[in-house]
Amino acid sequence: MDIKIGDLTHPQVIQLLMEHLEDMYATSPADSVHALDLDALQAEDVTFYTCWKQDMLLGCVAIKRLNAESAELKSMRTKIDARNQGVGARLLEHVLIEASNMGFKTISLETGSHNFFESACRLYERFGFEYCEPFADYLPDPHSLFMCYEFAAE
Repeated sequence: MDIKIGDLTHPQVIQLLMEHLEDMYATSPADSVHALDLDALQAEDVTFYTCWKQDMLLGCVAIKRLNAESAELKSMRTKIDARNQGVGARLLEHVLIEASNMGFKTISLETGSHNFFESACRLYERFGFEYCEPFADYLPDPHSLFMCYEFAAE
């Protein structure tokens, strides 16, 4: 698996992000969907990564800078036909290393509270994310769960 800065104009990437948004709107009320669209992923405070096996896109993830010490994990997605192959774990491992290298002390995430999101939550838990209160501009929402990972002090 090869992880690199993502090309948001690549047709496979566009398709994967469209599927991601469709699933988010199918599983949560619109006002509880916090997924970034293509335009938002191109913002200066976002670093977007893609995971490939040769010329086949396997998944994506992004880091959004909140401030000098904090970031948010965004757009974590594995293609349906690439699931249960370690793609999500590889992406999460990569993004945690990258976020640490960028100097962040914490990385947080918002995910859905419905059954659809259970496997993602288990993955985050396995990597040391802990449930927390809403962060940044998020408000309490019965359709959202919030998690945070703190990097070890050096």
